Amino acid sequence: MNPRPGRRTIDPMEISDTSPEAKGIINRLYRQMPEGEKLLRVFYACRTGRALALAGLAMRYPHVSEEQLQLLWKRQHLGAKLFTEVYGKRTAEKLPD
Repeated sequence: MNPRPGRRTIDPMEISDTSPEAKGIINRLYRQMPEGEKLLRVFYACRTGRALALAGLAMRYPHVSEEQLQLLWKRQHLGAKLFTEVYGKRTAEKLPD
């Protein structure tokens, strides 16, 4: 359902500055890439995402320790409810909101 009637919803995947020809080349290269290299690229992307998330948390909470930053990331990643179930209420209560 379109949240704004009368306005077209734009799919972010449709927005690109890459030509169709270049996309075709990229797709061909990915199809030819060994599975191990594809998996490594996924791991690197996940690691980069985590590093960016931790950097954002460090900017938001400059006073917390590295251990607390890791816990804040885990809470953000798992959600507050699951984080509390996994790490306990005492740990969850020690973290800033």
